[in-house]
Amino acid sequence: MSAATASKQECIKNCQECQTTCADQLSSHCLVEGGGEHVQQEHVQRMLDCIAACKACIDFMSRNSEYHALYCKACAEVCKACADSCEQVTELEACVACCRKCEKSCSAMAA
Repeated sequence: MSAATASKQECIKNCQECQTTCADQLSSHCLVEGGGEHVQQEHVQRMLDCIAACKACIDFMSRNSEYHALYCKACAEVCKACADSCEQVTELEACVACCRKCEKSCSAMAA
C-alpha cells in the first residue's frame, strides 16, 4: 500500500470516527441535557455540519474522486469549528478529540 493510500485510509477512518462520535454525542448527550449551552442553535448547527462534512468527505475519498481534496479542506475547517464549539460545552471531550484528529488528517489530504 502506498503512503498516499495509507493516508487516505487513515483519513477515512478518522472521518468515520468523527461522524459517529459527533452524532452519538449530539443525540445521547447534548439533546438529552435539554438546555443551555448543549442546545444552543450555533453549537447544534456546528455538530450537524461536522457530521455532514465527514460523511461527504468519506464519500469523495472512498470513490477516489478527483475533488476529494476540496472536500477534505472544507471538512478540516468544519471539524475545527465543531471542536472549538464543543470545547465550550461541558462533557464533550470525545467530540473535541475526534474533531481535532479529523481536522489534522483532512488538512493533510487537502495539501
